[in-house]
Amino acid sequence: MTEIKFYGAEWCPDCRRTKDFLKGNNVAFEYINVDLSAESSQLVEKLNNGKRIIPTLLIDGQSYSNPDNLLLSQKLGINKGGRIIFYGADWCPDCRRAKRFLQDNGQYFQFVDVDTDNAAADKVTKINNGKRIIPTLEIAGLAYSNPSNVQLTEILGLNKPSDDRIYDAIIIGAGAAGLTTAIYAQRDKFDTLILERKNVGGNAFITKKIENYPGFKEISGPELMDRMADQALVLGAKIETGIEVSYIEKKADFFEIYTEGQNYKGKSVVIATGSTYRTLGVPGEAELIGAGVHFCATCDGAFYRDKEVIVVGGGNSALEEGMFLAGFCKKVTIIHRSEKFNATETYIEKLNSFSNIESYLNHSVKEFVADDKGLFKQIELISNSGASEKTIQADGVFIFAGLVPNTNPYKSLLNLSESGHILTRGLNHTNVEGIFAAGDCRKGAIAQVAAATGEGVVASYGLREYLKRY
Repeated sequence: MTEIKFYGAEWCPDCRRTKDFLKGNNVAFEYINVDLSAESSQLVEKLNNGKRIIPTLLIDGQSYSNPDNLLLSQKLGINKGGRIIFYGADWCPDCRRAKRFLQDNGQYFQFVDVDTDNAAADKVTKINNGKRIIPTLEIAGLAYSNPSNVQLTEILGLNKPSDDRIYDAIIIGAGAAGLTTAIYAQRDKFDTLILERKNVGGNAFITKKIENYPGFKEISGPELMDRMADQALVLGAKIETGIEVSYIEKKADFFEIYTEGQNYKGKSVVIATGSTYRTLGVPGEAELIGAGVHFCATCDGAFYRDKEVIVVGGGNSALEEGMFLAGFCKKVTIIHRSEKFNATETYIEKLNSFSNIESYLNHSVKEFVADDKGLFKQIELISNSGASEKTIQADGVFIFAGLVPNTNPYKSLLNLSESGHILTRGLNHTNVEGIFAAGDCRKGAIAQVAAATGEGVVASYGLREYLKRY
């Protein structure tokens, strides 16, 4: 949590100005009068290379010599509408989305990293009734758990944006497929807008390490996705995050994209919404999501440093995330319903090098059990080869049971498969002329980053063919 030591003197005008500013914005600080403490006076001189400059403030250990009100606002998150304290982590996708929204709207915020500040992590858990939800924002003294961009617009009293342009192409989803489509579309000089409900990068953004993308022996998901986004932006694409699409309506000569905040217009649309993690659907699971049950080790794993966790699943994602967790957790138990893992041999071989990973094959999850505080306590297993049951206690559990396509808003408009994937033909055309699909949401797509970029290329060729008619 923020610690402010204020070194000043009663006769100092700038000390009084700084005091009044901090007090007026309800910022707590420890005041130290350098006139009454030779030791404090010497410290001030040391911090200022021999000069006796007051006020000197130590904010979380970093010194500021006679900071003006603007610098204090930037550092402490002070705005006209109130102070914003942002509890989050660098790896958190929604933190990244909320940060960008605040920055784009000229809002200062004080970022507190829950990975390095245990008191902040505890406060987030307390605010959210035992659930570890980030970002959690304190705005003018009130707490908000993972607020959407639309909610932040209302909370902060911002003017709602308006965009009456008719874009050549609107791409829904800023993962590898959507970004690649935008890169190719912009190279063809088509005016392109990308709408993303969370942050740029999709599922690849929360992948710690990618080892099978051509041209890179190893690269992190965030770095690869940032490179793609930067390329799209340099070529002229526009990206808006935190935009949740409700549905699409076909007009006479364009499509209208309806969202909670505003509507957008485009001559063509590419749906590249990807997929989300599948739940198990067993008792106790829904109630414990966020309270010990998670779906992203990169996002939530840091809460379980030096603790014991369970991983459910047997594919590449399950083993990769399990090994990632084993790097800082005390113990990882992997549970898989089949007799053998579904992962590639490379992952299975790596698994054997971890001494703190234990596996239970041919077992299924029967129930998630909570403690008296409503937090995850243990998991009940049942053997698939008989009626025997087993209880495993742990601090948290991570589920990797496959993916579900994010296509629900389009089920009344587009033809979907039984699994909910979008059916396409030719150059990723859907059954609606002018709407295309790319990436994990499309029937027949391969859930790999390299494959998703190819999906984007194909969709861009479909766009080009379609837009030539205008």
